[in-house]
Amino acid sequence: MQIRASKVITHILLIAASLFFIIPFLWLISTSLKPLTQIFTFPPEWIPRPFEWSNYINAMEHIPFFTYLKNTAVITLFSTLGVVLSCPLIAYSFAKLQWRGRNVLFVITIAVMMIPAQVTMIPLFLLFNKLGWVGTPLPLIVPSFFGMPLYIFLLRQFFMGLPASLIDAARIDGASEFRIYWQIMLPLAKPAVLAVGLFQFMASWTDFLGPLLYLTDESAYTLSLGLQQFQNQQGSEWGMMMAVATMMTLPVIILFFFLQKTFINGITFSGIKG
Repeated sequence: MQIRASKVITHILLIAASLFFIIPFLWLISTSLKPLTQIFTFPPEWIPRPFEWSNYINAMEHIPFFTYLKNTAVITLFSTLGVVLSCPLIAYSFAKLQWRGRNVLFVITIAVMMIPAQVTMIPLFLLFNKLGWVGTPLPLIVPSFFGMPLYIFLLRQFFMGLPASLIDAARIDGASEFRIYWQIMLPLAKPAVLAVGLFQFMASWTDFLGPLLYLTDESAYTLSLGLQQFQNQQGSEWGMMMAVATMMTLPVIILFFFLQKTFINGITFSGIKG
């Protein structure tokens, strides 16, 4: 009986805590559907009267929304693909393969995580400018195919928890190192890989600083830059601005809704323990 009561109390506390996170999103949706005269009323009104669905239509007419959506989707999908392909391979090498300089290189990889992005911003910009990539989405995509230190660290910890006996058995059977990784280790690491992919998807989808630095042509803008552009042009139209913000946020929420079980499994790094 005490266990049941503690579970009920725990759920009540978790629901109460979740309200702090869901209320801003509900307010975002509510504001996106309100007429301008109702947005600043006090006390605040949660239910729009009437529902201004035209806010969404008008917002998409003020900026090339679908062009920005396509640009954002292309950059996000390719950068996520790069992370999913490169980071597990590098992490597996650090966790399970023995080669000279492995520990030193891993320490350097971890050290890179401690360097603020602002420190490397100018050197990277100069490098990409020399390559002729400034003004293209390449600086936002190509680096992900060379691994991200945080994701490499997380995946390495997962691979280290997998039993070495599986690798030894595969080697005895004559499997190559890449085949062991691709057919045995990588499927076991699927929850962690998908979690890392979701992390990168969210980071790339909402990235503002990267596109601001490297995208110079308005036709190549992403949704984050489009939202800023809309704010500069129509800053007083709060209903339409909230409509753009809602449409920008929804894909991430929908993706998390369908992948939440895999995401939680990856975060907890559940796996076979050796």
